[in-house]
Amino acid sequence: MVSWDNAVRNVGALFGPGIEPYVPTPSEVVYDQPHRLLRRYRRTGAGTGNPILLVPPLAVTISCYDLRPGQSLVEYLLDLGRDVYVIDYGEIGWADRNLGFEEWVDDIVPTAVHRVSAEHAHAPVDVIGWSFGGTISLLTAAADPGLPLASITAVGTPFDQRRNGPMALARSVARLTSGRLVTEPVRLLGGIPKHAVRMGFRAQALDRELTKPWYIARNAGDVEALARMQAVDRFMDEMPGYPGRFYRQVYRRLIVRNEMWKGTVHLSPAHAIELAAITVPVLLIGGRRDKLASAASVAAGTEVLVGAPVRFAEVDGSHLGIIAGPGARDSSWAAIRDFLAADVAHVV
Repeated sequence: MVSWDNAVRNVGALFGPGIEPYVPTPSEVVYDQPHRLLRRYRRTGAGTGNPILLVPPLAVTISCYDLRPGQSLVEYLLDLGRDVYVIDYGEIGWADRNLGFEEWVDDIVPTAVHRVSAEHAHAPVDVIGWSFGGTISLLTAAADPGLPLASITAVGTPFDQRRNGPMALARSVARLTSGRLVTEPVRLLGGIPKHAVRMGFRAQALDRELTKPWYIARNAGDVEALARMQAVDRFMDEMPGYPGRFYRQVYRRLIVRNEMWKGTVHLSPAHAIELAAITVPVLLIGGRRDKLASAASVAAGTEVLVGAPVRFAEVDGSHLGIIAGPGARDSSWAAIRDFLAADVAHVV
């Protein structure tokens, strides 16, 4: 039986100092350049298996992989004995409006892959990306088949937008307006401002936002439940913005023209990337309750990546839940663990 005093104290903390402070997994900076700070998480003892590079999507912080104790993919991978790195893009503002996929695919991610590999006697690197982090990872691998990669895991990364219900409206609007209704405001603003990104992410979880008061009342005595809620709120409140050019490429190439499904993504007229060029093993993970990337749109990648051995795992969870939810340990993370286990015996 939860005491009234404890419940009041918990709710007071929720709207005051917080239920628990955010304490990220300790890390050290390997190198620090604009939008490409590389961190290595600290671990004790010798590592096993290939090193892992976490590639975040844009418009979120690296806390997506390290939300809180028990909801940290970083913590989980370290416990498996892996050496784990992450790229931190930092803040995105007006000055970054001309950054596009090219910066990440041709520079930021391959530079990080080479550096991580060099840190481990040139061992191949297992890359894991969530949402557009998976898209960036796949395009990076396809653009340069010579990269020292061991595998790619893409979590909640859609391929076929026709199978992605939430994108149906965007595609319809684009057909009626030639896409200008979306792209012109983004061009004028220089991107999607961080406040708009935060509002958009909350809107896709509208049911959560509407039922939050009831959730707090029902769990007033449950510190763990309130801490989980607070961690998600903190994550959404810290989202940075999208660079204008990057978002326009996403909208035109990936959503409207559905180029991930077609197998060739045109970053520019002179820069086409063939996804069939990927030959390393790939794991695709889709969430049954994912409103941003349906499981069916993710599974479509098995039909596109014809040059690689591909596995698909369907798990329960929302877009954020499949990478950082309380159930991820026994679903998404377990699938990643099993997928990566094979390379332990092949480390040079």
